[in-house]
Amino acid sequence: MTSAGLALRTRLFGMVMRRLAPEPDTAAQMIALRSGRERLRRTVAGRLVCGAEADVATRDVRVDDDVRLRIHRPHGAAGPLPVVVNFHGGGWCLGTPEQSGWLTSHVAARSRATVISPSYRLAPEHPYPAAIEDTWRALTWVIEHAEELGADPTRLAVMGDSAGGNLAAVTALTARDAGAPALRAQVLIYPAVEMYERYPSEAEYERGIMLTSKQMRIFGRLYLGESYGIEDWQASPLRAASHASLPPALILTANKDPLRDHGTRYAEALRAAGTEVDLRDYGPGIHGFMSLPGVVPVARQALDDIVAFLRERL
Repeated sequence: MTSAGLALRTRLFGMVMRRLAPEPDTAAQMIALRSGRERLRRTVAGRLVCGAEADVATRDVRVDDDVRLRIHRPHGAAGPLPVVVNFHGGGWCLGTPEQSGWLTSHVAARSRATVISPSYRLAPEHPYPAAIEDTWRALTWVIEHAEELGADPTRLAVMGDSAGGNLAAVTALTARDAGAPALRAQVLIYPAVEMYERYPSEAEYERGIMLTSKQMRIFGRLYLGESYGIEDWQASPLRAASHASLPPALILTANKDPLRDHGTRYAEALRAAGTEVDLRDYGPGIHGFMSLPGVVPVARQALDDIVAFLRERL
């Protein structure tokens, strides 16, 4: 990939990551990568890269054996607050709610909202549609327990990055078709919205710093498992029969990301159906930059944009 326009710290980070985190080729290697990534995230260097969380009240709630909720709420907040349900990324195979901690805690503090990040079952052990089932179960649990969470279920948004952006988009479509809950907004951060098509950005950034074309294909095959080849919109939300009557969307893309064109294509589909969209591309951004504020400075501008969008919509 070209590094033109990237901050020096971003380029150096990319060089280090290529040495520390080789691309997994098998399901076993993908599973092994999880623990390694989590250990790295908890180191001093990892905390510098991932950014410090905002000073908010944080607690965990267990929905069931498969779903845990990481809850951020501003200190001293009184009364029911707007609620943002955030789905973490990781190619449906990796990740935890904690990896989104910088984003979710700062959104909670600055938007004066309760931000809830569910865990969900990961592939390859739990292939499609396990993640969809878990994220929907988490959303409905939040609605049912809104009072005890200090959340206002009438002021609700979904948010997610990468695979989490896929799950957020699927959740918005599901809520529309079910007639409830009524979402006021969706924030889709470099979302993966199509499982099979190869768009120009994938070829342009085939060897991206945090995501490569090869990884995209491995993630998709492991996530879908025996369902690989399915053309259902719950796998590829871009393939939904209609994108009308969806909540207003803020779609963020990273210019130097193989997934960039996914966000652009989804914005085009929403606009064509009459859904309000604010599409923003961050030129010096790489895939995953909202989890890497310590090495990708543009993450802070994107955070400002997310906060402004949510404050306006909620």
